Amino acid sequence: MSRYARIIEGIFFDKYKQDDIKVEFLREDIIEKAKALNISLPKNLGDVIYSFKFRNELPCSIKATSKDNKEWVIKNIGKSIYCFELVEYARVIPDQMLHTITIPDATPQIVKEFSFNDEQALLTKVRYNRLIDLFSGVVCYSLQNHLRTFIPDVGQIETDEIYIGIDKKGNKYVFPVQAKGGTDEIGIVQIEQDFLLCEYKYEDLICIPIAVQFIDSNKIAMFSFVRESKQIKKLEEKHYLLVCENDS
Repeated sequence: MSRYARIIEGIFFDKYKQDDIKVEFLREDIIEKAKALNISLPKNLGDVIYSFKFRNELPCSIKATSKDNKEWVIKNIGKSIYCFELVEYARVIPDQMLHTITIPDATPQIVKEFSFNDEQALLTKVRYNRLIDLFSGVVCYSLQNHLRTFIPDVGQIETDEIYIGIDKKGNKYVFPVQAKGGTDEIGIVQIEQDFLLCEYKYEDLICIPIAVQFIDSNKIAMFSFVRESKQIKKLEEKHYLLVCENDS
């Protein structure tokens, strides 16, 4: 078991009681548990939380306490305050059976030459190919990337990019975009936070959170979401394959 897993497992079982559906803890608990287990901490304590939000699964011992086919996730609920909470779904996973839409790749060759397989490369391809416009059916403009906002009762959240859009009837939209490259996965908690961001900063706009993920270097999965009975539901999913003129 990794050092992060040992820390997060220790924190959970220090506070968990049978049939709990929410278990709160503090940032300081990470430090205290690491000391108790004689584990060296990273300089960025937030990486312990981040790793289980988007990169790694929670330890099996924690997952074994879930019930009703729900999954544990970690959420921010205040400044340096977190909780484990049982939810219907923890991750957004691309549908491998979904039809792929092929479009010409408008990414400049020099940009592709020096790009990596990370979220910045993904956001760059989305921007050059106007995939937010294509996916949403709305004319969109990038407003800001890596927006960090402090939300009351949640804490600081970060959205990878914000698009503003307008449709043919004059309706105005905000599309907060979360991107994941490499082996990172899109967490449902991020989508919940994007809805909160819209309520806090863009309450007069129609909010449709979007998530994008590399399936491979030129194939991109895109998702949009709605809230239904206080739960996050997938509204739409499409896969786009970016091809060059000389691709067969």
